[in-house]
Amino acid sequence: MMYLDLHVIQNVPPCDMNRDDTGTPKTAIYGGYQRSRVSSQAWKHAMREMFPSLVDSSELGVRTKHAVALIEDDIVRQRPDLADVASELASDVLRVTGVKVEASRRAGSEEGTSVSQYLIFIARAEVEKLAHIAIDAHDAGENLSKPSKEVKKAVSSAFHGTQALDIALFGRMLADAPDLNTDASAQVAHAISVNKVSQEYDYFAAVDDCSAEDNAGAAMLDTIGFNSSTLYRYATVCLPSLEEQLGDADAVAEGVRAFLKAFVESMPTGKQNTFANRTLPSAVLVALRNDQPINGVSAFESPVSPKEGVSISHQAEDRLATKLLQFSETYGNAPVKVWWTAVDGGTDSLRQIGEQVTFPKMLDGVSASVLDALSKGEE
Repeated sequence: MMYLDLHVIQNVPPCDMNRDDTGTPKTAIYGGYQRSRVSSQAWKHAMREMFPSLVDSSELGVRTKHAVALIEDDIVRQRPDLADVASELASDVLRVTGVKVEASRRAGSEEGTSVSQYLIFIARAEVEKLAHIAIDAHDAGENLSKPSKEVKKAVSSAFHGTQALDIALFGRMLADAPDLNTDASAQVAHAISVNKVSQEYDYFAAVDDCSAEDNAGAAMLDTIGFNSSTLYRYATVCLPSLEEQLGDADAVAEGVRAFLKAFVESMPTGKQNTFANRTLPSAVLVALRNDQPINGVSAFESPVSPKEGVSISHQAEDRLATKLLQFSETYGNAPVKVWWTAVDGGTDSLRQIGEQVTFPKMLDGVSASVLDALSKGEE
């Protein structure tokens, strides 16, 4: 097995980018201390939002309850003459998958439509295939509400073969439609701070611009939770699994490039207008491994403490590289290749662990090495 491990150290100022049910930034206890936390779901959503700028939208999926509307629109695109029955055909062909569909209404419209009872992660290519199946069934006089074995087989085949990049990476699971299930080729850890944090609260007031001149009071009073931290972020990609789903090594190399760029440069947007907290990582380390993924979070079991003249980020970079070197020495499982980049020039331990590159050269080097590794594996 070949894996690509991604390690990131990223400092963030006061922010509230990923909130719990009380509106307070999420936290976790690690090593006996409270840490700032950003869920993997939040960061994966940010990555998916960035993917369309990195790969063609036709290679991606969409997570929605409105799959019926998407299929309906594609039926009409392919066959405008079926506009009157497109909604019914779309509902019926989606039900063939096992997905539960229920009646709903589009906002501002008297016309009824249908939605799935839960979010479905569906590829744009799959929508087109289902529309085509529905059209063929209609032309053949088949009743999709009582599908034949041939129709069921065609619907099943629509979800097999080459997958959309984001579905292949993040997976898809539907209990009612197990034929649609896809194992995730990537795992993304919850980001946690390398330093201990304390939740803080900003008390603020809002003034009514149109209130009487003699009214000196505030129109609204409230508080918002925030914290600041240096985050350790980790993700890993199983390359053979991704190749199996995308179909060939070239697609994997391009997919890994997009995944790496999105993982490093994306950021959840919660309360971003309030805190303007968007940053880029201070250090990125990528390791190509042929044994197993290794999360380096144990480097921060004891939290990093402030030190005069040395940033927490710089200390975290050194701790991470040192811990990964210790794993290699202890278990004899050195990675095949390591690339790293750091805005502060790096540390001695980083220089021992692998090749220092700029981030653009890292993208080129990683995608080329992934392509080479997979090509050798096929020989």
